[in-house]
Amino acid sequence: MPFFGGGGAAAGGGTKTLAVFTPLDNQPTATNYATLDTRNSIALLDFDDGATNEESTFVGCIPEAATLSSGIKVRITWAATSATSGNCRWGAQWMKLDTDIDSDSFDSATEGHSTTSGTSGIPTTTELTCTSIDSLAAGDFFRLKIYRDSSDTTNDTMTGDAELIAVEVRSAA
Repeated sequence: MPFFGGGGAAAGGGTKTLAVFTPLDNQPTATNYATLDTRNSIALLDFDDGATNEESTFVGCIPEAATLSSGIKVRITWAATSATSGNCRWGAQWMKLDTDIDSDSFDSATEGHSTTSGTSGIPTTTELTCTSIDSLAAGDFFRLKIYRDSSDTTNDTMTGDAELIAVEVRSAA
């Protein structure tokens, strides 16, 4: 079960963290899904470096006091399976759960990349600031798709799998 924070920048030291998801919160898509794996007994989602972009989906609710006027930050914590150099390109897409759940109607993607650690297994965090959030507001349920854009060989130069450890969702305000 994902952790849902107090939401927004509330007076009295509130948190910007809206949700934290682990690989065990993943709801695999019908095709091209990241595979559940472990490393030193830590649950991970493996995203391949092949020509097919693999993805994972998480479901949650924007907390009541959240402020989304500046968008949502998605912080993806990951490690390389074996690589010690190269960039890994990640993407995030949002879908407000107020339409037909039988169709994937995700908003436009936000993408970015980070350089892998020089030591395999050391976590790296890639932060994406999403402004295309499908008109999400406080109290809305959502789906969040996270994917590795390994087909972008200009910006994803890391060989081998990327292992997703956790996803933090924050208010960008």
